[in-house]
Amino acid sequence: MTIDIPGYRPGTYELDPAHSEVGFEVRHMMISKVRGAFTVKSATIVLPENVLEASVTATADAASLDTKDEGRDQHLRSADFFDAEQHPTLTFTSTGVRENGGDLLVDGDLTIKDVTRPVTFELELGGFGTDPWGNYKAGATAVASINREDFGLTWNAALETGGVLVGKDVKITLDLQGALAA
Repeated sequence: MTIDIPGYRPGTYELDPAHSEVGFEVRHMMISKVRGAFTVKSATIVLPENVLEASVTATADAASLDTKDEGRDQHLRSADFFDAEQHPTLTFTSTGVRENGGDLLVDGDLTIKDVTRPVTFELELGGFGTDPWGNYKAGATAVASINREDFGLTWNAALETGGVLVGKDVKITLDLQGALAA
């Protein structure tokens, strides 16, 4: 089955780091959300003729974590959470692409702190186009939710008012843009 996507060009797309990031969102104190991002170190998207045979590999730098609060960032980089010194990268490797009710889903393996679990991202194709310098670009956003405890991110603190400081569910958003390799 082939899906018609305007501007779709098969090939290998390499990361454009200035236009890519891994974002996350998690409940804080059960009353609000904290958002942050990691720098994407590398990403390769391979688009064959049939988009359902596409693949993606992406790596993010754990030490690049930024929530706009240096004290919190240091704690998140510590052994209580990501242990960035011992586990410097987070990776995603797709295992398949499928269509579900008109949506594209990307199944794959997410690795955090050397723990690998299957994750499904809902894919939104941003589109394709040529930039002012003649580079053919592809852009996409992929969103998934994980339970952080499944990846060994179990630190928490009980609140006097009930509940906990950090929620279990984490929304991950991959914003990737790549250029078609020559």
